[in-house]
Amino acid sequence: MVIKPSTAIRNDYAGISALVHAEDTPVVLTKNGESDLVVMSYEAFERREELLRLKAKLEAAEQARLSGQTGFSLEASKARLEEIYG
Repeated sequence: MVIKPSTAIRNDYAGISALVHAEDTPVVLTKNGESDLVVMSYEAFERREELLRLKAKLEAAEQARLSGQTGFSLEASKARLEEIYG
């Protein structure tokens, strides 16, 4: 992660944009020496959002499994996987 003062985005937007794309890392912008904002490429943002959606689905599936609400028996799950993957 790269740290830059908040004036960097105002004074050198193109440079910050190039940096987040080239390094594929967020840039933390500081204000009065304290972390204030995070800037990242749209592609990095989309990857992060997709990962969060996947984690939420996995958490929901795990909660359903722990509460016994899977809706599929082990045998039914195996049969379904066999149909899909052979």
